[in-house]
Amino acid sequence: MIRPPVLHLASTSPRRREILAALRLEFSVGHVDVNETPQIGETPADMVLRLAVAKAEAGIVNTRDLVLAADTAVVVDGRSLGKPTDERDCLAMLDVLSGRGHKVLTGVALRGPNGTSTAMSSTDVYFREISRDEALAYWQSGEPSDKAGAYAIQGLGGVFVERIEGSYSGVVGLPVFETVTLLGEAGLDVATMWAAHGG
Repeated sequence: MIRPPVLHLASTSPRRREILAALRLEFSVGHVDVNETPQIGETPADMVLRLAVAKAEAGIVNTRDLVLAADTAVVVDGRSLGKPTDERDCLAMLDVLSGRGHKVLTGVALRGPNGTSTAMSSTDVYFREISRDEALAYWQSGEPSDKAGAYAIQGLGGVFVERIEGSYSGVVGLPVFETVTLLGEAGLDVATMWAAHGG
């Protein structure tokens, strides 16, 4: 009997692991080392797709395996906000995001025997006004130090979010709709796997 393709997540992100686990998918996890420096003239949308593909192709374990990878960018005024380098950088990012909307783009790539497929999620996120004391307390919590745009919607940073238009899971880091669609196109049907494992 031919085994189904093994799913490998080319990321050690706890958020991405939790999303796949919530879908009751069996998968392995591995770290990939990819240079995430933006290229000259590259748009944030092009960047997240390029990096997702680079991560998926760097994480190949077996030619029959499916390798899933993603990259997320927080974009305001056409500029991508990376991870804050220090307290001052974090406060500056939160000040830019305060009281207005921004976009969160997540590129997803799935590498399989027949090549690499991609999809992208775009979500509008709207923040309430954030006081400097709140921003400082948030930095001191430790949460924003390794987060693009200096916040985590699924964590303490969620208190700043007034509303979103789009994919919540995309803002967290792995859009469910796009991911499940790519897996289905590659022959890994999520609902069939639920049935195989007792629902």
